[in-house]
Amino acid sequence: MTTQDAEALIEAARSAAEAAGVTAAVTVLDAAGHLLAFRRDDRAVLIAGETSTRKAYTALQLNAPTADLVDAVQPGGLFHTLPTALDRPLLFIAGGVPLHRDGRLIGAIGVGGGAPDQDHGFASAAAESLNR
Repeated sequence: MTTQDAEALIEAARSAAEAAGVTAAVTVLDAAGHLLAFRRDDRAVLIAGETSTRKAYTALQLNAPTADLVDAVQPGGLFHTLPTALDRPLLFIAGGVPLHRDGRLIGAIGVGGGAPDQDHGFASAAAESLNR
């Protein structure tokens, strides 16, 4: 994934959030988990930056949208102990989406600042724009 791809993802997610009246933070990571792009709207809550990054990291490490993993960390779930078993910034709240190109995992995007379902929608819309 290129820096240009990352910037386009940021813009697509921000545009979707803005259209919904949500101030948000957006993080894009490459396949190795390195930060490629980040932007937090001026009026977004400060924690949105941290949650967007953790959502992206979680989606990348598990190669799954964080929205699909929420139930897995509930008591009795497959990953119930995972959030406390690792010294990693995992966050099992909707808003993180892995990014693929030609069937390969190339990175992840995370959005924070709205309700979890909104953040998931913004991240998904951006991910879909990458492959157009």
